[in-house]
Amino acid sequence: MKKLSHYDESGAARMVDVSDKAGTKRTARAHAFVRIRPRVLSELPRNPKGNPLEVARFAGICAAKKTSELIPMCHPLMLSHVDVETKVETKGVRIVSTVATTGQTGVEMEALTAASVAALTVYDMTKALDKGIEIQDVYLLEKTGGKSGDFRRKQK
Repeated sequence: MKKLSHYDESGAARMVDVSDKAGTKRTARAHAFVRIRPRVLSELPRNPKGNPLEVARFAGICAAKKTSELIPMCHPLMLSHVDVETKVETKGVRIVSTVATTGQTGVEMEALTAASVAALTVYDMTKALDKGIEIQDVYLLEKTGGKSGDFRRKQK
């Protein structure tokens, strides 16, 4: 079994020391889906709080930049790019975030945080219409760069 780098020899959690690692270009894309009933989806353009998809996009971008403040062992990173795409589908809203940096550690957590917070924001802006909205399928789509190499999620 592979040793996890966020634990020291005694099993205590720690932040990984990346100071000896070379900076390389790293990217990550993550996914989330917000399942919303068709009646509520049809009301999105008339939401009195504003456009939920645009607010969610901004929230996801801001969240990616704050990841190290939310996840204790994440390094603060200088992100060179963050994007969050939202797409209305028949059963809800699909969210895909993209994050990039040139640095000593990857941006998977930043991409996952962006997608998650964007999904939470869609929920927040539509919960008055339906408390049964579900956030589903939060996962890493792909990552590039770093010692462990590239990863692409296999399609189901």
